[in-house]
Amino acid sequence: MSAPAPARTVLVTGAAKRLGREIALALAKDGWQVAVHYRDSLEEATKTATDCARLAGVSALFRANLANETAVRNLLPTVISHFGQVHAVVNSASTFEHDTPASFSFAAMEKHMCSNTGAAVLLAQALHTHLRTRTGGADAAQATPKGVVVNLLDQKLWNQNPDFFSYTLSKAALEAATTMLAMGLSPQLRVVGVAPGLTLTSHLLTQEKFEALHRLSPLGRSSTPADVAATVKFAIDNQSITGTTLLVDGGQHLMKFERDFSWL
Repeated sequence: MSAPAPARTVLVTGAAKRLGREIALALAKDGWQVAVHYRDSLEEATKTATDCARLAGVSALFRANLANETAVRNLLPTVISHFGQVHAVVNSASTFEHDTPASFSFAAMEKHMCSNTGAAVLLAQALHTHLRTRTGGADAAQATPKGVVVNLLDQKLWNQNPDFFSYTLSKAALEAATTMLAMGLSPQLRVVGVAPGLTLTSHLLTQEKFEALHRLSPLGRSSTPADVAATVKFAIDNQSITGTTLLVDGGQHLMKFERDFSWL
């Protein structure tokens, strides 16, 4: 009788709600121990952690403001202290506030860049450091990557419009960082981007409008939460993918939209 596979631990940022929750649940269903990160949504995060524990047996809550560098630098060590080790990070949390080239400010850019780009880079850096410690340094086990970071991006990067200007800048920077991190942190770490299309509705859209916009793609449908979660899982599992982005949008990036979906 073979020994059971060792438990794998993943940190999912922004796991309290929306796509982060769907990703956390999908990974828990696959047997991952999930570190559920949240900032303010304690009630929703508790539900996610409870549901993940029901699926995988183990989960825990971790609060951090990803716009604060000290909080970000402390996050992964805290998760490691709780679980013993971490194998993957999914950067799903995102600040998403509207501005345009006409209303742009340094404050808006900094707010998005810190939480959407800087936090993801620091968490990749921290996971790489952890992996090097576990494997005994840079020369150990050169042939096989030991961990993975998945960065949630946006099809807007391949189908640009001027809405949500600072948000888009931060995601463009994260897409570039995905490539550079994959180059600089190998072989211990793979880094992969996943770029959904319109996936979930918001307070800016009625259900009827969301459903109509969701159909605007070459395939007649954009991404669903299950599609995105499955792609994240694929990126984590496939040991040959790094330094690239998987677009999961029904082909919406192939079409031209003059405005963001929320403003069409």
